[in-house]
Amino acid sequence: MNDPNGPFRWRGRHHLFYQHNPDAPVHANVHWGHASSTDLAHWEHHPIALAPTPDSPDEAGCWSGCVVDDDGVPTAVYTGIDRTHAGLGALCLARAADPDDETLTEWHTLPEPVVSGPPAGLDVVMFRDPFVFRFEGRRWALVGAGHADGTPSVLLYDCQDLADWRFAGVLLDGNDPRALDAFGDKAVGWECPQLAATPGGEWVLVLSLWDGDPHSTGYLTGSLIPSREGGLRFEARAGGRLDQGRDFYAPAVLQEEDRALLWGWSWESRGEAEVLDAGWAGVLTAPRVVDVRADGTLSVVPAPELQLLRAAEPFVTAPGPAGLPDAYDLTVTAGSPTTVALLRAASGAEVALRLDPADGTLTLDRSAWPRVGREGSAPVVARIPAGEEMTVRVLVDGSLYEVFAGDHAMITERVYRRPGDVPELSVTGAGATVTGWELVP
Repeated sequence: MNDPNGPFRWRGRHHLFYQHNPDAPVHANVHWGHASSTDLAHWEHHPIALAPTPDSPDEAGCWSGCVVDDDGVPTAVYTGIDRTHAGLGALCLARAADPDDETLTEWHTLPEPVVSGPPAGLDVVMFRDPFVFRFEGRRWALVGAGHADGTPSVLLYDCQDLADWRFAGVLLDGNDPRALDAFGDKAVGWECPQLAATPGGEWVLVLSLWDGDPHSTGYLTGSLIPSREGGLRFEARAGGRLDQGRDFYAPAVLQEEDRALLWGWSWESRGEAEVLDAGWAGVLTAPRVVDVRADGTLSVVPAPELQLLRAAEPFVTAPGPAGLPDAYDLTVTAGSPTTVALLRAASGAEVALRLDPADGTLTLDRSAWPRVGREGSAPVVARIPAGEEMTVRVLVDGSLYEVFAGDHAMITERVYRRPGDVPELSVTGAGATVTGWELVP
């Protein structure tokens, strides 16, 4: 599995779709997998929702997109890939066969795309990942793009009628000064553009930064401004890297009435032979709540519903040492430099978090655990406002480590336990407090 797709609320259930190869742990033969939940904590698998159709625009894959309510009919808007796409997808629709079915188990794809390719005249060489949203009562869509000169962009479409799309200009591109400052100039395409409105009225634009391969994720906060040409433009106020870790990509947003939720894909960072031997690849992160602070920076915390997975009583309430289960939810508060060790190798090396409240740094050190990828396994440092105290929450499920420094920064990494590794908690730091629950799904 890879990208989360189309998070959607329907008849009391959260639905989450995802890119999925049902036949092998490799990126090919892409379908849409499907699961749903009544509480965001316990999930039920459903049959595959979308599958490639021979001799159609999606014959080589049903790639990323979203799900919307189209006059009472749940409708998937997704990227169809044919055998000769070369980076350019078509925008396709599929509709729920029975809108009264709360599990939405059956979907019918429409035979023709609503947009067969990018608009003429822009020299677009990457075109995919539609995201539909509403602004001031009208329906619009974003599409991720890259241009032949190496400029990434987000294209905008008016799709008030989902059967009739009108190109409405470029919402934002990589020449924007705020985007350049936040992301640099390495990305040649922006994938999976997503927009979320926050309770305070500000907008968050989430982007996956493509530089020839999936790389990292970024965000911009700001405002949507109607343009003279009848479209919209995004006026950015602040921005930065969305997740400081190296194993997080292609996040998808669900706009709810009073909040915005976000899921990401955490890819495998072990070798291909290990993946094939394991027989599976890819996980989705826990849902996260996204908001904007007064200074324009992003606030992200785990969804409160995740507390439903906690065991009735904590397994640790003191700095330890204590054994750690395979899945746990740990909170540490420190007022001075503190080290939180989570996994110990036979050599004595540790997977450890180093908290320094006065310096405003949170470091994840897993350097003794190899990681396949161009960024290696060097320590990851997240910088947050310095203060007298720092609270860190850690969600671990097998190899998936999700670390949150308050609501200021998050680090997602995959750390694979080896024979002889011991999952053990040890906290060293004057006055640090610790509480941890086993996660019991």
